[in-house]
Amino acid sequence: HVQLVESGGGTVQPGGSLRLSCVTSGFVFSDYGLSWVRQAPGKEREYVGTINRNGSTYYRSTVEGRFTISRDDAKSTVYLQLNSLQIEDTGMYYCSNGKDRTGWKTPGPGTQVTVS
Repeated sequence: HVQLVESGGGTVQPGGSLRLSCVTSGFVFSDYGLSWVRQAPGKEREYVGTINRNGSTYYRSTVEGRFTISRDDAKSTVYLQLNSLQIEDTGMYYCSNGKDRTGWKTPGPGTQVTVS
């Protein structure tokens, strides 16, 4: 049974920082790239970034240089460091271990990030 549980969200002022965590189980973590996606109120879910099995990372352009994804294979955990937060970064953040026919697989509860 695949589980991904996000945590670490909160409310911060513009320019602030947060570190999100996603603890996983139920699959071989080291075999997967892990991604973060987010959804703002009234908007569609959008891609944030990915860390591949080899540690290489990719980000959407609007977060490049501000957000950093890392992983700890021993803990089956992926992290998202958010720096220089902007109001536009507000949303529910989810981690994912891939896509299915309907889109990103995000079985976890998500963690809310509010910048105001």
